[in-house]
Amino acid sequence: MTHPEISVVICVYTEDRWEDILAAVSSVRAQSLPALETLLVVDHNPVLLERLTKEFKEDTAVRVLANAGPRGLSAGRNTGIAASYGDVVAFLDDDAVAERDWLRHFAEAYADPRVMAVGGRTLPIWASGRRPDWFPEEFDWVVGCTYKGLPPGRVRVRNVLGGNASFRRTAFDAAGGFATGIGRDGDKRPLGCEETELCIRLTRARPDAILLIDDRAVIHHRVPEAREHFAYFRTRTYAEGLSKALVARSVGAGKGLESERRYTTRVLPAGVARGLRDALLARPGGAGRAGAIVAGVLTAAGGYVLGSVRARRGGVAFSVTRIAGARGETEAEGERAA
Repeated sequence: MTHPEISVVICVYTEDRWEDILAAVSSVRAQSLPALETLLVVDHNPVLLERLTKEFKEDTAVRVLANAGPRGLSAGRNTGIAASYGDVVAFLDDDAVAERDWLRHFAEAYADPRVMAVGGRTLPIWASGRRPDWFPEEFDWVVGCTYKGLPPGRVRVRNVLGGNASFRRTAFDAAGGFATGIGRDGDKRPLGCEETELCIRLTRARPDAILLIDDRAVIHHRVPEAREHFAYFRTRTYAEGLSKALVARSVGAGKGLESERRYTTRVLPAGVARGLRDALLARPGGAGRAGAIVAGVLTAAGGYVLGSVRARRGGVAFSVTRIAGARGETEAEGERAA
């Protein structure tokens, strides 16, 4: 089989993750299907940019770039897309390492020309060495990982998850890049959903497009100690509600909340039931997990309501970037009030 050439983009922003960044790059180097190139996009941090440039100056397979857009993950990804050469662009978090066959599983899925995006499975590496007893697997998305409730195997999905994902280059030609103003901006409020908004926009531009998750394309994602506490859980679920309100405003609540309806009506009630059962059986953390699921739903709902009010008042704006092709320039398609 002839595989597409894949560029890997890793967005970075802080020297605090120096060892993690080097580990991420090493995991790309070790792939059974070699990447065409690895692009490190530095988010408005001149010191880190200079340090990485020196670190990889002799490595022709790694390019270090400055984020050419506004601060934040979305603009960093758009910078990497525009500078890359591959037929497919894959994204890896800066605090994650990919298993050896990660890119091979992505590449195999693109044998079908209708496939426009392929995501994988992200497993947590807890700083404490083990999952907190109270932390429900149904909410692993809080720490950037694959959550309980996603179907197994290689399956069609509404959207892939951005820290372990790939897109055919023509997907960006059809739909543009990631919307700025939705996703993360360094260590500030942990917003998200920029990949959800892009995937919905993509399937509207290309109704025949197929988006997949292949759970054999595995990465391991570090969860720092600060994110093992309920305070972060509450902050992240609230921010997710704010982000979902932006997505719903952009693409409509029907598509924007399609997967969430199944999640909240089927997956989460089952999780609460398991937690209460475990509590009755005196298993550690059962009541805590059930309580965390309820708290997470209520907090996300609160964020969604507030985000919707702000959106209707025009208090938030974001823009969609048109990607001009490999090694091309990026340009804002226009600011959208949300």
